[in-house]
Amino acid sequence: MSRRKLGAEMIVQKFGGIAMKDETIRMKCIEHINIGIEQHKKVVIVVSAIGRLGDPYATDSLLGLSPALSADPAAKDLIASCGELIAASVLSAELNNYGITNTVLHGTQTGILTDGVFGDAAIIQIDPSNILSHLKETDCIIIPGFQGMDINGNVTTLGRGGSDLTAVSLASALFASHAEFFKDVPGVMTADPREVANSKKIDSLKISEFLSLLNSERPIIQKRAALLAQKMAIPLYIRGIAGNEDGTWVTP
Repeated sequence: MSRRKLGAEMIVQKFGGIAMKDETIRMKCIEHINIGIEQHKKVVIVVSAIGRLGDPYATDSLLGLSPALSADPAAKDLIASCGELIAASVLSAELNNYGITNTVLHGTQTGILTDGVFGDAAIIQIDPSNILSHLKETDCIIIPGFQGMDINGNVTTLGRGGSDLTAVSLASALFASHAEFFKDVPGVMTADPREVANSKKIDSLKISEFLSLLNSERPIIQKRAALLAQKMAIPLYIRGIAGNEDGTWVTP
C-alpha cells in the first residue's frame, strides 16, 4: 500500500483539551472518529492534554507540580508531555469500549524527530513507516500531540499549541486528504463569540486569509501549524465538537 494511495483514504483529526475534558465530551470525539472511519477508512488522531489549568492532567497543572521544573528544561518537557500521553490512553480505552479498535503510538514509535530545543522544538523529520505499518492492521491510530524526540532520545515539546503542529505535520508526512480540528465553536467565526454575540461562522477561507486571523492571544489554531499547512498545501477543516454541522474549510 503506497503512501499516496493511503492518503486518499485517510484523514488526521485533532482533538484539543476542551474536547478531551470529560467523558461526556469525549463521547462526541468518539462519534466524530467513528464517522471519520466510515467516510475515510483510516483516521490518525492527535490529542492534547485533558482540560486546562486547574484540571489535574492539563499541561499547566502538571508544570505547576514543582518550582524546580523551571530550572530543568529536560524534566520540564518530560512532564509536560505526559498530559497528552494520559489523554491518548484514556481515549484509546474508551474507543475500545465503544467497539473501535485502535493503537496508541508514542515516543520513537511515531517517527517524529525534533531539533532538540526544549520547550519550543521544531519538527525536522517524520518517518511515517511505523504509522503506515500499523494502519495496515487497524483503522485508527492515536498519537499524543505537542511532542517529539531528538536524536539523543530526549522528549522535546513543540511550544504552546504544539499539538496543532503535530496534526499538520502528520497530515503532510502521511499525505492525508486533510486535517480536521475540533473546537468549542462551530468553525472560524467573524469575531470571538465570547465577546461578540452576533458573530457568524465563515464557510470557507483561503489560507492567506486565515493566517491574518491568527495574530491574537488565543488563535483558533497555532500559527506555526497554519504556516506549515500553507507551505505543504494541506486543507484544514475547523469544526465544532458538539455537533455534525458543517465547519470552515481553509484551503491552499
